[in-house]
Amino acid sequence: MTVAHSATRDFAAHTRRADILVAAMGSPRTITADMVRDGTVVIDVWINRVPDSKAVTPVPGGVGPMTIAMLLSNNVRAAEIVGHRGPPGPSVAA
Repeated sequence: MTVAHSATRDFAAHTRRADILVAAMGSPRTITADMVRDGTVVIDVWINRVPDSKAVTPVPGGVGPMTIAMLLSNNVRAAEIVGHRGPPGPSVAA
């Protein structure tokens, strides 16, 4: 996994190596077609509204509902784990 930002040296070289590219740039069209190789999955997690004929996540909507679903799922799993162990016992005063 590589983490890069717009000021990363040779940013496009990093994006071209990606199999999955998650973009959270805050500015539309920062990642351009020449920065992504064929077959790469691009997920834009920002909230830019641009007219486009390509497969893009909708705004509003996008990846937000999936993020919320996963957070809720993790909370349920954590509650189940804690439920099996029971609540923490009383602390011992020093």
